[in-house]
Amino acid sequence: MEKQPVPEAHVDEVLPPEHGGKGVAGVAKDSSAKSETARILAYWLDEFIRIPGTNFRIGLDPIMAFFPVIGDFLASSAGAVILLESVRCGVSFPVLIRMGGNLLLNTFFDAIPGIGPFFSAFFKSNSRNITLLKQWQAGHKDEVRRSTWRLFGLLALLLLVVFALWGGLWAFYIWILVRLFS
Repeated sequence: MEKQPVPEAHVDEVLPPEHGGKGVAGVAKDSSAKSETARILAYWLDEFIRIPGTNFRIGLDPIMAFFPVIGDFLASSAGAVILLESVRCGVSFPVLIRMGGNLLLNTFFDAIPGIGPFFSAFFKSNSRNITLLKQWQAGHKDEVRRSTWRLFGLLALLLLVVFALWGGLWAFYIWILVRLFS
């Protein structure tokens, strides 16, 4: 009897994905499955607890904001996971910047003692980011891009106004000092 040659096995070989949009064990690899982690995190951070007697909901983000540094770090880290999930889903760079802006604004206000948690309870940056991600996935990419560029334009205009006011204020101070000392 002849011996059949044994095929050589490569342990480090990367196998191509199976056809039909399914990965290992038949799990779907679409972007909605990828964003499930982000959706769950946003729920826990922004919508977990309903205030009795109202329809208003808060999550762990404003509660953690009452604990300086540690709470802010944990809430921001969880929000960063939502941004990473958005990157995995293929969200465009301008939308990622907008999502990052939501997260930074929330982190900035969380750092203000006393007021920060209340701002976080109403602003809900993680829920806003999930809404942007869902709109992106639903095929409204152009609308999300347009609204993002409008937001950038508005922010640029506001920055110009602030710098103009700041420059005008400095010019006024210099004018007053020249008048007083001449």
